[in-house]
Amino acid sequence: MAKTKSAYFCQSCGYESPKWLGKCPSCNQWNTFVEEVIEKINSSVPDWKNSSTTLQRAARPAVITEIAYRDEQRQLTSDKELNRVLGGGIVPGSLVLIGGEPGIGKSTLMLQLALSLPKLKVLYVSGEESEQQIKMRAERLLPAAKSECYILTETSTQNIFKQIEALEPHIVIIDSIQTLYSAHIESTPGSVSQVRECAAEMLRFAKETATPVFLIGHITKDGTIAGPKILEHMVDTVLQFEGDRHHVYRILRAVKNRFGSASELGIYEMQGNGLREVSNPSEILLSQREESLSGITISAMLEGLRPMLIETQALVSTSAYGTPQRSTTGFDTKRMNMLLAVLEKRCGFRLSAKDVFLNIAGGLRVEDPAIDLGVVVAIISSHEDMPVPAKICFAAEVGLSGEIRAVNRIEQRIAEAEKLGFETIYISKYNKKGLDIKRYSIEIKTVAKVEEVFSALFG
Repeated sequence: MAKTKSAYFCQSCGYESPKWLGKCPSCNQWNTFVEEVIEKINSSVPDWKNSSTTLQRAARPAVITEIAYRDEQRQLTSDKELNRVLGGGIVPGSLVLIGGEPGIGKSTLMLQLALSLPKLKVLYVSGEESEQQIKMRAERLLPAAKSECYILTETSTQNIFKQIEALEPHIVIIDSIQTLYSAHIESTPGSVSQVRECAAEMLRFAKETATPVFLIGHITKDGTIAGPKILEHMVDTVLQFEGDRHHVYRILRAVKNRFGSASELGIYEMQGNGLREVSNPSEILLSQREESLSGITISAMLEGLRPMLIETQALVSTSAYGTPQRSTTGFDTKRMNMLLAVLEKRCGFRLSAKDVFLNIAGGLRVEDPAIDLGVVVAIISSHEDMPVPAKICFAAEVGLSGEIRAVNRIEQRIAEAEKLGFETIYISKYNKKGLDIKRYSIEIKTVAKVEEVFSALFG
């Protein structure tokens, strides 16, 4: 009997070592190495085409000018939010990884996609649920749907590929990649080597047959997709499904996309009969308040190609302890500390002994610097306890010297504010170049310093 071979793998990044190490030399994580058997067994069950196509057809270098290029025809779905995040539809032969917390709605989103493609043959492979459970969910999502959605409850990749060859589906959905196992690897399902091998087999199948494959992946406590980091490098697109399970709104965010923008965003509302697309997110991100309250401002931001207006809430109070608190939700704490230093140094506001709390309404996490001016005005509004008029919004970046800096694609931000009925928008005067102010019915105020904004709003 052949001697069993084993190696040690880092569970964080997939680094392989012949012996156990306390610290991974690749990702510098401690105590992440586990021992796994790496010797492949002799199996009569073939892999996808026995993995021999790459051996039979040896690749040869080709001059780039001689390579024939044809524009791939994307497959549009009835889900406009998913089409946007994918970059315009499903690309043939693409491998898409969808990650998210347990219970957030990943399986619901993928089953809803499978049921909404009546002209395509979709194979939904589940290693976590039975056929009856999936049928119950399908009846709740689209009870009268006439779709060619086939359900397969299997975890062996060899058996899955047998059914794929017999069925020849147009789209394959795997729920989830951590439950699959390959007979070529003698380790347990969900281990680093199994996840890597199963993903590699799915990748070969997708590329050689031009069949799109969707992989559902679990995430760890740190919020990263479970398994080695190499899994995210292998796939074409990585989508993150985010949201609080106690709230109704879900966000589908593109983290990586070889076929489109990696900063697109799709918003859904979780209802009893599935996920509903939110076509106008600005309406849900703005709270309906009957009276003006201090510390609340509206900012025009961009997520990918989509403009939206968000509500920024700030609370400034006297510190009851020696060290003032700085807390943010949905905004970078270091950036807020920088803006507080600008207000202290350039504008004369004494905030060093104040507790400052900042919240981005709607559960979004914002990285667009165009909301800087809205954050600064919200902080001063709460500090002075003077409300900002409800029909005013902001779109500008604040520099370290207190100057108002220009932001990109200001026309889209202004148009979104005008569409939602705002009367005034504050922008940088450096955005005025090439901007036709007369074509907008909204009043556009251009400013160069933070002090000018405070004088216009609070006198």
